[in-house]
Amino acid sequence: MKRNTKNSIVLGIDLGGTKLASALFDYDGNILHRDFRKLDNRQGKEVGKLVTGCLKELTDIAESWGGRVSSAGISIPGISHIGKGTVWAPNIPGWNNYPLMKEVKEITGDIPVVIDSDRSCHIMGEVWKGNASGCRNAVYMAVGTGIGAGILANGEILRGNNDISGAIGWMSLDRPFRDEYKQCGCFEYHASGEGIAKVARYYISKDKSYNGILSKQDPCTLTSHEVIHEFRKGDPLAEKVISEAVQYWGMAAANLISLLNPEKIIFGGGLFGPLKYLIADIKAEAIRWAQPIAAEQVIFDASALEGDAAIFGAGYMALRNINTQ
Repeated sequence: MKRNTKNSIVLGIDLGGTKLASALFDYDGNILHRDFRKLDNRQGKEVGKLVTGCLKELTDIAESWGGRVSSAGISIPGISHIGKGTVWAPNIPGWNNYPLMKEVKEITGDIPVVIDSDRSCHIMGEVWKGNASGCRNAVYMAVGTGIGAGILANGEILRGNNDISGAIGWMSLDRPFRDEYKQCGCFEYHASGEGIAKVARYYISKDKSYNGILSKQDPCTLTSHEVIHEFRKGDPLAEKVISEAVQYWGMAAANLISLLNPEKIIFGGGLFGPLKYLIADIKAEAIRWAQPIAAEQVIFDASALEGDAAIFGAGYMALRNINTQ
């Protein structure tokens, strides 16, 4: 483990629906120390205690080296109401307007802290140490259990009126409206990790002639990763499901291109590990729909940081926050 005995240390935390990852960074973005913990079905205040306990332990580790954490950043899976210090995280029961900043500041004292959405942290991680380096206008499309986008516009995070910008899972990409879209949005329903599994279940139930591996799975437990596995083996139903997802990803990217004119669209999240080789197909679909001049100029890329994008982004948020105090 590399140790830094100076005060140039920032702390980044990536809180997800099932885990808490954290790291100490130097100002150049090198990881000095890492930690990983499972949420193990914790809810409400128990998750808050896990976050504050992690903060305390990592600040103590930095001090044991003769250094000091100069700033901390926290990525949360939802909406960070920055002006209020509260967060909304739908995958964590009890985190509806949860006062996370108040609890964190009781531990960190005079250390500056910034709490932001995982969408924002994804794109800022890529700006700091990934494939958005040098960009002023870029989008990180995260496709995992759900779908969201971190949007960099003129060098700053696009937040919107209530810090909700980037909730692209609610993009309207089909019609007519269906009741199923109420909980997660049209785009997310069809092309997220959860969506791919739902679509596969639907086609299995409708196609009585299909007798592939997926038809022998328990439909209640069928996952997108199983669908992707069969897709890569040439299963016709899985090919149909993923082909439709590519169309939705391409249409969504086209809308982002026409609306935002980004330099890059970066694809990340749990699905774009195994499916990043489809990015060229997604770009071909997007070019059909997007404003043509903007489409010619945009670069499509996979995340360079993969599962670490949010933790790097939290560290970079912390670094940027030092000079604003």
